[in-house]
Amino acid sequence: MVADWRSLAQEIAGKNMTEISKLTELRKLMQSMERTLGLEKLSPVERDIYYAAEELSKSDQEVRTFGLIEHTLVQSVSRPTFFRALKSLVEKGFLSQSGSANRGRYIVNAPR
Repeated sequence: MVADWRSLAQEIAGKNMTEISKLTELRKLMQSMERTLGLEKLSPVERDIYYAAEELSKSDQEVRTFGLIEHTLVQSVSRPTFFRALKSLVEKGFLSQSGSANRGRYIVNAPR
């Protein structure tokens, strides 16, 4: 499946297309990948928080709330919306609270 996505991305890049046409094709590709991973069930804010958490978890096992709030993908999200979405991601199993004594630390779980 990943090979299909890569070949489609290379095809999009190689075509003589307008910028909006390229964005359209990339959006369709992203929707297909999200559907395959089960992420289409998440709200746009939940997806952005999950993507941010995944990126931040590459440098450290735990993800801190502060790092998530400051991430480019979620900077424009209001605090109440952010915390509702964060709670929802935990309830849905995409994130889990770290076992450490400090609050505000999360582990990123693979999509089911």
